[in-house]
Amino acid sequence: MGDKGYDSGANRQAARSRGICPAIPYRTTTKEKPKFFPNMLYRGRARIEQTMGKLKRFKRVALRCEKTDENYRSFVALALSFMLIKSVHAT
Repeated sequence: MGDKGYDSGANRQAARSRGICPAIPYRTTTKEKPKFFPNMLYRGRARIEQTMGKLKRFKRVALRCEKTDENYRSFVALALSFMLIKSVHAT
């Protein structure tokens, strides 16, 4: 998956040669746009990017203040749990 910056025939062909369905949107100036585009895959990519953006709002996660990987993973898990709790109680 990629954004419009990776819209080239070479990138798409490289993905297909590896057995990957490229989920790269076409630019508006592209002349030959195929009919098929995996919209659901691209929506999943957008969700992941939005989650990472929310996760980076936590200063300790964004700046990676923790020295060990174990402590960093713990803070990421804690931040994700805060995000989950907030989304459940947002009604």
